[in-house]
Amino acid sequence: MIRTEKAALCFLHVIKGIGSKSLWKIKDSFGSFENCLKSDSSALYAALKPEIAQAIISRRQQSSIFFYLEQLEDKGINLVSFEEPDYPPMLRNIYSPPFMLYFRGYMESLEELCLAVVGSRAASDYGRTTARKLGNNLASRGISVVSGMARGIDAEAHRGALDAGGRTVAVLGSGLNVIYPRSNTRLYHEIIEHGVVISEFPLDTNPDARNFPMRNRIISGISRGVVVVEARARSGALITADFALEQGRDVFAVPGPINRESSLGANNLIKQGAKLITGVEDIIEEYYDITIPESECPVQEQLLFLDEQERVLINCLAENSLLFDDIIASTGFTIGQLSSLLLKLELAGIVKSLPGNYYGKV
Repeated sequence: MIRTEKAALCFLHVIKGIGSKSLWKIKDSFGSFENCLKSDSSALYAALKPEIAQAIISRRQQSSIFFYLEQLEDKGINLVSFEEPDYPPMLRNIYSPPFMLYFRGYMESLEELCLAVVGSRAASDYGRTTARKLGNNLASRGISVVSGMARGIDAEAHRGALDAGGRTVAVLGSGLNVIYPRSNTRLYHEIIEHGVVISEFPLDTNPDARNFPMRNRIISGISRGVVVVEARARSGALITADFALEQGRDVFAVPGPINRESSLGANNLIKQGAKLITGVEDIIEEYYDITIPESECPVQEQLLFLDEQERVLINCLAENSLLFDDIIASTGFTIGQLSSLLLKLELAGIVKSLPGNYYGKV
C-alpha cells in the first residue's frame, strides 16, 4: 500500500463509526481511501451515513491527510491492511476479519506456528504456574505464544514465553496507546522487544467491555489452537474457545480441581470434547504436519497436577539440592509427609534422590 493510501486509511479509521465494515464499504464505493477523502460532499453523503460523511468533511478541513500516519510513525507503530501480503494469513479466513491491524514489534512472530494460551484474570497459583510453564515450554519449541495481555493466565503465558527467550503475541482490547492493565506496562514493552503487540482499534481506544469479544476472535484467528488453562463457567476464555471452534481451530483444556469455580469452564470444555492436556507434549503431538524442534528441557514437569504441598517442595528445591532434614526445616512438613511427597515426585521424574540423603530437582 502506497504511503498516501495508508495515510488516508489512518485518517478515516479514527473517525467514530468507521470500523472494519465501513472501511470495506468505503473501498468498494470509492475505489480507494484517498479517493474517498478527495470526493465532494454530495458523493460522500450518497455513499455513507450522514454523520460519517459530515465527520469526514469536518476533519479534512482541520487536519492534513498525513496527520495520523505521522503520529503512528513517531511512536514506532506500524499498520498492515487486509490487502497487503504481510497480513496474517490465518486471519484472512475467519468470519469478519479486521480490515487493518496496528502493531508494534515483529510481525514475523506470526510466521511460525502460533498457539493461544488463555484463561482467568483472577487466576489461582495453580493456574498461574501452569500458564507460565506452558508458555515457556511452547516457546522453547519455537512456537509463538498468543494471548491477550490481561492479568492472570494471559500475563503468565506471555511471561513464560519471554523467560524461554521465545516469541509471544499480545492482542489488545484497546488501542496501542492505552496499556491495559497499567500493571502490565513493563510486560507490554518486553513483548514489543521479543514479539509483537497488535490491535484492530485506533491508537487511543479505551478498553471498553465490548472490545474484548472482538479481540478474542483475533486471538483464536491467528492461532492453530487455543489452550484454556483456567476459566469460570462464563468467561472471556470460553468466548475465545467458541471462536476457535467456529474458525476450525483446535481447542485444548487443562483439567482443574472439581471443587473450584475457576476450573468449571475448562473441565466443561473437556466434557464437550476439547482435548485434555497435562503438558506440552499433548499439544505438540497434534501437529505432525509441522517440524517442531525438541525441547532443551531434560524433563517435562507435570505441574498441572501438583497440589500446594508439592509446589512448595519443588520451589524449595528450585535453587539447590538439600538434605532431607533441611527440607523439613524449610517447609515444615512432617517426616511422613515429606517422604511421601519425595517418593511421588521421584516416580514422576521431577525430583531425584542423591547420595548422602540429599534431594534435588531433575
